[in-house]
Amino acid sequence: MMTIDGGAKSGSGTIVRYSVALASLIGREIKIENIRARRDKPGLRAQHLKVIQACQEMCHSAVSNTHVGSKEITYTPKERFKGGEYSWDIGTAGSTTMFAQAILPLACFAERPSKFRLEGGLFQDFAPSAYHTKFVLLPLLRQMGTQAELEIIRPGYVPKGGGIVEIKVEPVKKLKSLKLTEQGKIPGIKGIALSSHLKEREVSRRMAKECRKVLSSYGYKSEIEEIYDESSLQEGAALAIYAETSSGSRIGADKAGRPGRSSESIGRHVAQSFFEDIKTGAAVDRYIADQLIIYAGLAEGTTKYSVPGITEHVETNLWLIEEFLGSKTKVSGNLIEIEGIGFAY
Repeated sequence: MMTIDGGAKSGSGTIVRYSVALASLIGREIKIENIRARRDKPGLRAQHLKVIQACQEMCHSAVSNTHVGSKEITYTPKERFKGGEYSWDIGTAGSTTMFAQAILPLACFAERPSKFRLEGGLFQDFAPSAYHTKFVLLPLLRQMGTQAELEIIRPGYVPKGGGIVEIKVEPVKKLKSLKLTEQGKIPGIKGIALSSHLKEREVSRRMAKECRKVLSSYGYKSEIEEIYDESSLQEGAALAIYAETSSGSRIGADKAGRPGRSSESIGRHVAQSFFEDIKTGAAVDRYIADQLIIYAGLAEGTTKYSVPGITEHVETNLWLIEEFLGSKTKVSGNLIEIEGIGFAY
């Protein structure tokens, strides 16, 4: 049995999600201790529990001590994930995209195509937005050989959740390494300004207008689509922008709305965050920096990419692929190098 300290590095729920996913992929029995030990509410939360239950269902795993608040679990996968159609409701506004990031690697190496319908939060602070996943992460993963698509069925926000995404994945034999060391030029920026039940206040227009204004002051042209949604279970808003660079990379930034956060402040924040990453010269944004690591560890060959900075999440994910996969990693300034293991069934 392999033991993982859930309070190490970032001490976040990411350790739980990726540990269970990687254990499922390589068929390894694990124990996770000290789960989220340094957090205000330590132990498993509902969204972490749902990922464990999903992986359990996908791989017919044996698990113990899985309940909200649990600080230690054991997890033993019994068989390889075969693919198929699945539907899960997190039951809260917990992030559907973080859920997806845990199960996507399993679907990449399944025996047949997979389709997942996930219900929960799509836009909130401290989690990847559904737009960033759709327009930034998945296109980059396609360069590594994955064939995955995400469709937003219904937006979902804090506190009610109720958002729905559908993800379709075609399996691959092996993932390819990725080399993105140069940022390249940015010919233009695209984006989406989404608001639900807020048309009278012109929230989408105001977010987009302010974002365009700030991006223009930095010398960038932008096209931001304004969407007014009426299907969400509650009022909410989100703004996301992204660009494809001449080097073939994708860089994005986003922000969710919340009570007391003005449309204009969201527009400014997104534009400024985008520019902060761009001016570092990095080939990927601050969010992609840690999200690519798992795939790089599984890929064949050495992946290299430059990042805006080395965060706790980057350090955590590098540590996890070293522990689970035996991948060799190296950080030189803001350049990450990962020797993949060429994983294949």
